[in-house]
Amino acid sequence: MLQYLFSINATNGFIRRVLYLLLLISFNVNDTAYGKDLPKLFLFLGGNNVTDFKMKLENQCISGAQVIYSWRQLEPKKGVYNFLKIEKDLAALKKINKSLFVQLQDRSFSPTLYNVPDYILHEAPYHGGVALQYDAPGEGMPTTTGWVARVWDPAVRERYSLLIHQLARQFDGRIYGINLPETAVDFDPKNPPLNFTFDNYFYSELENILDLRNSFHRSLVIQYVNFFPGEWHNDHQYMSRLFSFASTHQIGLGGPDIVPYRLAHMNNSYPFFHA
Repeated sequence: MLQYLFSINATNGFIRRVLYLLLLISFNVNDTAYGKDLPKLFLFLGGNNVTDFKMKLENQCISGAQVIYSWRQLEPKKGVYNFLKIEKDLAALKKINKSLFVQLQDRSFSPTLYNVPDYILHEAPYHGGVALQYDAPGEGMPTTTGWVARVWDPAVRERYSLLIHQLARQFDGRIYGINLPETAVDFDPKNPPLNFTFDNYFYSELENILDLRNSFHRSLVIQYVNFFPGEWHNDHQYMSRLFSFASTHQIGLGGPDIVPYRLAHMNNSYPFFHA
């Protein structure tokens, strides 16, 4: 059965509020006319608290909330996990008969924000823990910088895997689903991160999402995909291989970008979603 995740950003901007209202109008229909196969509509709250959006979430068209939880937030100290916010959000949603979709975040889009724990940043085996990335949001907006976890580094990926297993142990079947963030990263080609290669990054993304799939058996699992570093128009077959891999392993795919007919997207993930 095909699974959808519709996510509306509830945290900023007049345009998003208008979009929210329009989608509520569009989905506020008699279920008997369309059956029970309507897409599930989740309100994207960023990292905010579910309780701050109680009135919006009570709308009958909304199935639940999608909330970002950073690795840093969930593992404040090495081997010490803090899932209190997830539990609070789950409890608040349960009171109004709604579901939770978790986004596990290892990367940021701000030069001052690190979404990995301090020990990952400072202990020698992790080689600094993060790498500086560039983000070109488009639509006339300036390029920004942020930090991405060194997921191609086996030592970093091992710790990330432990977090995934802990989350599954506590929340599999209790949350509606869980997704990993977008695949896009962009580094300075003149100064690439230590041990980074396009292939290393691609295979590390596959390993992480398979780890998530093998850990969560009852909750949905989704990977956000938009671009892969070093690839354009599937010239390394990263995109086609990811879609095939996801289909084989029953992994959902989605994305943070909704920019119809934009050239960059049309030459990367969009044709595969269409197909």
